[in-house]
Amino acid sequence: MASPIIRRALLYVPGSSPKMLSKSRGLVADNVTYDLEDSVTPGKKAEARVALREQLSQPRAAGVREQAVRINSVDSGLALDDLTEVLKAPHLDAVVVPKVNSPSDLHFITDVIRHTLPSRHPSSPATSSSATARQPPLRILALIESALAVTSLPAICASSPYLSGLIFAAEDFALDLSLTRTPSLTEFLYARSAIATAARAANLASTIDLVCTSYRGEAGERALRDECADGKRLGFNGKQCIHPSQVGIVQEMFGPGEGEVEWAVRVVVADRKADRAGKGAWTLDGKMIDKPVVGKAKAVVERATVCGVNVEGVMEKWKGQEPE
Repeated sequence: MASPIIRRALLYVPGSSPKMLSKSRGLVADNVTYDLEDSVTPGKKAEARVALREQLSQPRAAGVREQAVRINSVDSGLALDDLTEVLKAPHLDAVVVPKVNSPSDLHFITDVIRHTLPSRHPSSPATSSSATARQPPLRILALIESALAVTSLPAICASSPYLSGLIFAAEDFALDLSLTRTPSLTEFLYARSAIATAARAANLASTIDLVCTSYRGEAGERALRDECADGKRLGFNGKQCIHPSQVGIVQEMFGPGEGEVEWAVRVVVADRKADRAGKGAWTLDGKMIDKPVVGKAKAVVERATVCGVNVEGVMEKWKGQEPE
């Protein structure tokens, strides 16, 4: 069985910078997204497409779990040209689609992918011996950037079998609603909660929170940590990064902490014993443990394993845990 998709940190790399493309091969990140949209001027789009296709034709960098390209929006008229070029790259894992306002945007992207790479449809059986057929399904990540998008979330989430996650684009959302971004981020509370809830309801793998524009010095690190903690409380499981220095902090903050893993392992170990004893509910540290709590603990253990935590060692430490 394939490992669950983990996108704690989604790092943007300008698609028109040969220097950054070269440097990106030494990055360590859950997702590296090469940008064809905002970071590429109109006159450089064609050149950047070719450069990205060549970049994603090279063997995958060891430290990167997923490689994606942020194409131009469907309403820009450039998306088809972007897809025509980058879908030729054998090591493209995902397409990030900006300004998704309605299901029709993803219908267009889905039709292009389905006709260009039929073997990478989520329902295609990997039975052929060809290298292409053995590739995993191509995935779509949708950027939510407007009031219309937020009010259309259920329909957007149901619009494509390739859809794997939602990303909140705060700056464009603020522009659309004439909002001023503040350090508290309370002006985005409704939109962020709606995005996290809709993604969970649709069983999408990823909910990626807004970019932290502060990243230099101690103040920048504090702001980043505060934003990560706030996003995690709202239900996000990852965050966009605009600088490599942000990646490690984001991965740490959105990964299970040491205490969280220990608690989850204790619950899982004790629950096995409670199940053998026929106990449907029991207590741990004076608190009731029932089915939903056990389910959360198992999810934490699974995520910790994928994130590289030595879960077996923690299991060994707590093998004697008993249900109270």
